[in-house]
Amino acid sequence: MASPIAHRRPRSFARPWAAALTLGLGFAAPASAHPHVWVTSKAEIDYGEGGKVTGIRHAWTFDASYSASAIQGLDANGDGTVSPNELAGLATDNTAGLAEFAYFTKLKIGGKEQTFADPVEPRMRLDGDKLTLSFLLPLKSPVAQGRGVAALEVADPTYFVSFSLSEDADTARLVGSPAGCAATITRPKQADAKTADAKTADAKPGLSEAFFEALTSASNYGAQFANRIIVACP
Repeated sequence: MASPIAHRRPRSFARPWAAALTLGLGFAAPASAHPHVWVTSKAEIDYGEGGKVTGIRHAWTFDASYSASAIQGLDANGDGTVSPNELAGLATDNTAGLAEFAYFTKLKIGGKEQTFADPVEPRMRLDGDKLTLSFLLPLKSPVAQGRGVAALEVADPTYFVSFSLSEDADTARLVGSPAGCAATITRPKQADAKTADAKTADAKPGLSEAFFEALTSASNYGAQFANRIIVACP
């Protein structure tokens, strides 16, 4: 993967995905559909007046390989660290480029898919050797959940970017929700045990052909590995 720094201007982690499709190098066969960027995600679902869902606050932590390439040239003061201020341009560029990919986010409330306004409050930080991008994705129109179910999914259907939910306790947070609402995480079941060691970022250097062969021939490869946050309110 090329360095995301071009003339010192940061590029979106998702841009190579679009370029591959434009050049006709899109993943036409299951064996070639595999991730190039790994993201561990957390999500905060925000509620406003009247118990209406107002937006999703994402926190995406990138794999060490992407992170290392992304920060090249960004230590402007040469102090050996990359501060949030030095990462501000990268955060803005990554966030601004998400619209063409539908923000990799699907939210359904009461079975109806919601639409989003432009993302705001982009921030990025480097913890150890991994970058984390956070931003708020507002709904175009806040929606009352009532007793219905809200289902949030973050995924790249082409599987160029692999999203997985964090194992941390704060992976799915509800802020301002009506009393009694609760979030549940559902994770994909692996169809074949031989793919088990290939589902984590740590295993990516050794991804086997068996893993890729396990993908279906459908265009939405990534849907097989989607993680979901389900919110139910009494």
